[in-house]
Amino acid sequence: MSIPLNQVPAHRVNGSAPSRTNPLAIAAFATSFFIGITGVILGHIALHQIKRTGEDGRWLAISALVIGYLATVLFAYFLASLLSATS
Repeated sequence: MSIPLNQVPAHRVNGSAPSRTNPLAIAAFATSFFIGITGVILGHIALHQIKRTGEDGRWLAISALVIGYLATVLFAYFLASLLSATS
């Protein structure tokens, strides 16, 4: 007996439910490239949610934190050098 093409099985072969990636981890990773501090905040919240719920996406959240902190430090350095150059 085969599964019809228009139906997707609701469980894996081993009987467990399919794992879900935390949406906040995805959002944190995406925003960390553009607005570093937003990626940092969302990344911390996502890590807390992942720890509580057991969802996937831990490495996305950690990557968002690293990229977000780097972007924030680079922005602060750029801003400080810009302000000191105009003085």
